[in-house]
Amino acid sequence: MIRFLTVEKFMVSDIATLTPETEIGQAARFLADRGIAGAPVVDAGDELVGILTKKDCFKAALNAAYYGQWGGAVERYMTKDPETLDIALDIVSAAERFIARPYRLFPVTREGQMVGVLSRSDLLKAFLDVPSIPGS
Repeated sequence: MIRFLTVEKFMVSDIATLTPETEIGQAARFLADRGIAGAPVVDAGDELVGILTKKDCFKAALNAAYYGQWGGAVERYMTKDPETLDIALDIVSAAERFIARPYRLFPVTREGQMVGVLSRSDLLKAFLDVPSIPGS
């Protein structure tokens, strides 16, 4: 039964995104203020071009500590061509991807277009909400 549940049901579709040109200090504040682990980076045509995580922002924060200023745009710090999950992927397979990778969130796509994001927290809640799993 659980294999029939897909990431579509548990993903966040109201996506907070950044652009490659966003100043890194502003982007770090964006992530911190929203309490999110990262955000997809999209170009002018809303195409997914990267992902920026809090961990990526530490590189810029160290630069600021040494040189007294945050410097550069998101494009300099983001992970380019991020791995994605397909919207039809079942949650067990999604959990396996999270276990195999160090990522805290994945962009979710449908036919190559980004339609949401799925975080570790979202997926854990999915498992806890399934009545047939002990502890839920």
